[in-house]
Amino acid sequence: MDTLPDDTVAMRWFEGQVWPTGRRCRHSGCVGTTQVLNAKLMPYRCPLCRRYFGLRTGTVLGRSRVPVRDWAIAVNLEVTPLKSISSMKPYREIKTSQPTVSFTLHHICEGWTRSSDSDRFAGPVEVDETDMGGKRKTMPKSKREHSTGRRPMVKRAVVCAKDRATNRTAAKAVNATDKETLQGFVKNHAAEDATGYMEEARSYETLPFDHEAVRHSVGNYAVGKAHINGVESFWSMLKRAYVGTFHKTSPKHLNRNVQEFTAKHDVRELGTVSQMTALVAGLS
Repeated sequence: MDTLPDDTVAMRWFEGQVWPTGRRCRHSGCVGTTQVLNAKLMPYRCPLCRRYFGLRTGTVLGRSRVPVRDWAIAVNLEVTPLKSISSMKPYREIKTSQPTVSFTLHHICEGWTRSSDSDRFAGPVEVDETDMGGKRKTMPKSKREHSTGRRPMVKRAVVCAKDRATNRTAAKAVNATDKETLQGFVKNHAAEDATGYMEEARSYETLPFDHEAVRHSVGNYAVGKAHINGVESFWSMLKRAYVGTFHKTSPKHLNRNVQEFTAKHDVRELGTVSQMTALVAGLS
């Protein structure tokens, strides 16, 4: 807050992260832009396309009237805790309405999604899935009677892949854990020549990759290089956040929270300012 005392300084800081090599037009990409006096929202003009633009143009910031300094404070509060934050924390710091803070945090999570790397993992790759949500015993009796099988209606599945070489992760909330869904996820995130390690499940048996299964059902958790301890570590952090921070995550926002934690996992070795820079790049 001392570094960014007002909205003007915060605007300059944001622009330095969004345009590290110089200001570019949001529409044409032209670098020879000019500044327009007495214009607040779109203070720059492109001589190529003759259109006006600003820092907010074409970004998630453009959907709100929240001051840029408040966005910067929210970004800082978002990247600092490893287990994320409740919207009540920025609400007390920024001193605005709680719905506005909730809106801001949801869109910051979109920045995490956009800043994630989409290249496929070279491997070795660990793959696992888990259930997120409440428990059958806490459901109303009317719903509990119809909730049978491995996964209650109140739970959603999340599948994760982790590259041991780079320590990067990719995760996604899915509606099913069948062969088509899980194998499709692995093919999208692992290179064809990558070695895969996953828990024993029929969905992975015909996977056209060199892979080994870990038999947790009989107490085998590591046999040589065959283990999924890296993904299990990711699950532990995600579920601690679910219990301690979110308390409840609706299916509507589950995948957004999952993307937040995969992106945080990949930049956790960086300093706070570097993490903020990576997130702001995603916001733009």
